[in-house]
Amino acid sequence: MSKIFKRIYTYQFLLPAAIVYLVIFVVPTGLSFFFSLTRWTLSDWELIGFDNFVTFFKEPSLSIGFRNTFIFAAVTCLAKVAGGLLLGVFLTSKIRSRNYLRSIVFFPTLVSTIAVGIVFSMMMHPTTGLLNTTLAWLGFEGPDWLGDTRIALLSVAFVDVWRGIGFATVIYIAGILAIPAEYSEALQIDGGNAWNKFWSIIVPLSRPATNSVIILSFIGGLRSFDLIWAMTRGGPGFATDVIASIIYKQYQGGFYGLATAGNVILFIFVTALVFPLSRYLNRTEVDL
Repeated sequence: MSKIFKRIYTYQFLLPAAIVYLVIFVVPTGLSFFFSLTRWTLSDWELIGFDNFVTFFKEPSLSIGFRNTFIFAAVTCLAKVAGGLLLGVFLTSKIRSRNYLRSIVFFPTLVSTIAVGIVFSMMMHPTTGLLNTTLAWLGFEGPDWLGDTRIALLSVAFVDVWRGIGFATVIYIAGILAIPAEYSEALQIDGGNAWNKFWSIIVPLSRPATNSVIILSFIGGLRSFDLIWAMTRGGPGFATDVIASIIYKQYQGGFYGLATAGNVILFIFVTALVFPLSRYLNRTEVDL
């Protein structure tokens, strides 16, 4: 009986978190799966089976949306990993004002995504934007950053990296500072230099931080919507359309059941990519 009471006493502390998780995640997810099988409005619904999923997969721009979603997630994830690692190494070195520099690097993360999108849309304007004006002053002709179908998606990805690299850097700073100093001392005794320290100590032993940045950045890239919508609204044409923007356009058109089915598809798509990736990364972690 004492063991039973001990378990009940322990589970009491988990109950508030379980209730919050149930109300905020489990119930809405279950309702989403249900309403994806219906044709619904704010006042009525009708069960129609899998018709919404069939219709959604017939969306002309869906294949482009899947491709753009994966490209956007992959590019932003790799850039945040590489840039965050380099900035993390730089900001944990013996430099002056490193705390001030850390604040500067992290600051873009605190700014509203919509505000960032609006500001960079103005900066990337082909004729009056700051970027092309500066390039013209230097004697170069700048491209139409958001109007050229070849570079529009990469332009938005650059802005997403600028905004999110500070968070990746903070994770790397924590990971690098957690590496025991004995490793660096042993390397110095063996005559190793800064390059040896980077490749032999920092890169392998900051693997937990790398795994966290990869997972968080990849999920964020797959679910990205607000920055893309603020900057291009999926244009020009379908050049920057991602799955989330296609879903939003269905909501705008009043096709709520169809858009809900799209959300379910996006949930399954993200889970199918991230779950095996997370399992693989966790198996390859290096213990300190």
